[in-house]
Amino acid sequence: MAARIIGCGTWHRGDDAAGLLVARLLRERGIDAIEHTGDGLALLDAWQGAEEVILIDAVVTGAAAGAVSRWNGTAPVAGDPGRASSHAFGVAEAVQLARALGKLPPHFVMYGIEAACFVLGGEPSPEVVAAAHRVAGELVTSASRPASS
Repeated sequence: MAARIIGCGTWHRGDDAAGLLVARLLRERGIDAIEHTGDGLALLDAWQGAEEVILIDAVVTGAAAGAVSRWNGTAPVAGDPGRASSHAFGVAEAVQLARALGKLPPHFVMYGIEAACFVLGGEPSPEVVAAAHRVAGELVTSASRPASS
């Protein structure tokens, strides 16, 4: 079964578009990926029923812009992934709530791309664009591997 891939963010808000960039790059390579605003309650619906979810979003952890972090569903998300969200209930809160309610998909992985600039009307930084390409490349490579038994 293929993973449900969800790229979160907001276009035209600088580095906040990180997850959306990854989703777009994956679709260009023939892999199904959803672009999502990152609204927490809507995310719960977006991954409902999925056995495996890969979520990509901009994060602010204090690392250098473009750094990529990876968390599984059992580990707490470092830093403040919701800080980039324009919603009061964003990605980090959705993950915490789903975990508490037993609604987090059995296989859940989050890629965080370190963001630095969220200016309205801005474009993603070159570091974030490069990181989006790296994450998309990793996901394309893992999607092409045969499933282990």
